[in-house]
Amino acid sequence: MNPSSAVLDSAPPLAERWFDARGWQVFDFQREVWVAMQAGRSGLLHASTGSGKTYAVWWGALQRGLALREADAAPTGRGAPPLGVLWLTPMRALAADTARALQLPVTELGITWTIGQRTGDTPASERARQDRRFPTALVTTPESLSLMLTRENARDELVGVHTVIVDEWHELMGNKRGVQVQLALARLRRWNPRLVVWGLSATLGNVDEAMQVLLGTNDGARVQGR
Repeated sequence: MNPSSAVLDSAPPLAERWFDARGWQVFDFQREVWVAMQAGRSGLLHASTGSGKTYAVWWGALQRGLALREADAAPTGRGAPPLGVLWLTPMRALAADTARALQLPVTELGITWTIGQRTGDTPASERARQDRRFPTALVTTPESLSLMLTRENARDELVGVHTVIVDEWHELMGNKRGVQVQLALARLRRWNPRLVVWGLSATLGNVDEAMQVLLGTNDGARVQGR
């Protein structure tokens, strides 16, 4: 996928400001992801480890959430928005690192989002707090999401999810945990037709097939990173 000049010249203002403040360069593939997500497209990002995949999709999710909230004329208030982003990781040991990475721009720019984790290692006290109100973005595992979907009020809790990021898709595709993800996505799409799904991977042999399995369609945006 070759970025057009429009893509190269387009980036969310908040993202540009944050990248500039940290002295970082915005890469073309990150812009591609942002533009695709702003347009409501799902897709798959294939790029090497450490190349900037996390902030490509995270900034896309942030901008998407802020835009949807404004379009829906939701009251801003002082509290954080309801659960809108799910970040699925196959390795719960990395959940804390991922949550810290997502929290960084939110804290530095004063965005009123909350970030949380929910895995098999999450303390009971934290689970109880989430049961009262989920964070705006939740880093979780396929197993934990499957359990969330069995809750009596699951639809009310998850109907507002507008973006799902599936990290390390190569670790999940073709096994039981991958099927759990596919079934969960099918239910979330039924509850919210505007749902956008993005897969991340650094080691895929057949990217087109991997994207089709994840999205259930060939109409996704395939982005090749560094």
